[in-house]
Amino acid sequence: MKTQVAIIGSGPSGLLLGQLLQRAGIANIIIERKDPAYILSRIRAGVLEQGMVELLREAGVGARLDEEGLVHDGFELAFDGRCERIDLKHLTQGKTVMVYGQTEVTRDLMQARDAAGGTTLYDADDVQLHDLKTDRPYVTFTRNGESQRVDCDYIAGCDGFHGVSRQSIPADSLKVFERVYPFGWLGVLADTPPVNEELVYANHPRGFALCSMRSPTRTRYYVQVGAEEKVEDWSDERFWNELKTRLPNHLAERLITGPSIEKSIAPLRSFVAEPMQYGQLFLLGDAAHIVPPTGAKGLNLAASDVSTLYRILLKVYREGRTDLLQRYSQICLRRVWKAERFSWWMTSLLHKFPDTDDFSQRIQQTELDYYVGSQAGRQTIAENYVGLPYEAVE
Repeated sequence: MKTQVAIIGSGPSGLLLGQLLQRAGIANIIIERKDPAYILSRIRAGVLEQGMVELLREAGVGARLDEEGLVHDGFELAFDGRCERIDLKHLTQGKTVMVYGQTEVTRDLMQARDAAGGTTLYDADDVQLHDLKTDRPYVTFTRNGESQRVDCDYIAGCDGFHGVSRQSIPADSLKVFERVYPFGWLGVLADTPPVNEELVYANHPRGFALCSMRSPTRTRYYVQVGAEEKVEDWSDERFWNELKTRLPNHLAERLITGPSIEKSIAPLRSFVAEPMQYGQLFLLGDAAHIVPPTGAKGLNLAASDVSTLYRILLKVYREGRTDLLQRYSQICLRRVWKAERFSWWMTSLLHKFPDTDDFSQRIQQTELDYYVGSQAGRQTIAENYVGLPYEAVE
């Protein structure tokens, strides 16, 4: 098989890149080691920056998102027994975020790819990338017991943190920056009405909590737990009691509980691999960077990577601007590091660390009080939360 762009991984970043390229007439094949049911079973992020929403519309997959997505003009910061609302729309000249689950984004993109006749090769084993530093890279894999090969111009590595793409780059060609946090998020999905119309991020002496939602009838709640905690040790009753403890009284009193339909613990880390390019291989999303979910940036960063690579490839194929290829990593990393900073800052401000004593707790609360007590502080939070602008490719 031969194509222009081989995409490794059919998560939202791979599917979104494939959809944009397909609509632009740039041939692409997606190679995925799992099956479609597995891809759709993953419960992930649900807060989309305005830039990502606009990119999904550009890709022709905005209809259901615009019909079912929940536009949020703000969110709440809860600390010291009080709630402070960050008015995103007012503080960012009209920008908002949208609550729409990653699973739904993936479903929309899968359906659009099927409708367009795009090629996705699922259940591909032993995927290997070859000749990345030449102008004729290729991908080999085994599928249905047969060895297969895809020749291409470029390879987009959209296969996540544990995927083969980043591992195909020699270790001495990458610099890795990493911070592993000493706690995780215990998340519960439940068919209950949200406790609040907008997201609530809570700082509490017992640890962080987050009240989120997927729809007006389905909620996603989180509490910070120790890195050593096991999900089986957390009954629904224990979870709801802990969540109530960490919320301000007025929210705890109106929290509606119910049986969990999914429960899991996610570890937190910050990770960046530089550069995000090796020869004709380009890393996107979790293959290149991980952020703690506190700032709602993981999926959105993947989307900005997609936007950058897509616009570069448009100019490559339409204008012969191959010089732009070498700028991919530089453009992406400027935005990546700003999102890493914001996610780290939100994590540091809202979580209880092992060395958090009474002094440190008061410093956290005072910093929160300082930021929400200042127009400039609120604006800084808001402009980062709605997402910094995508850099133009020229």
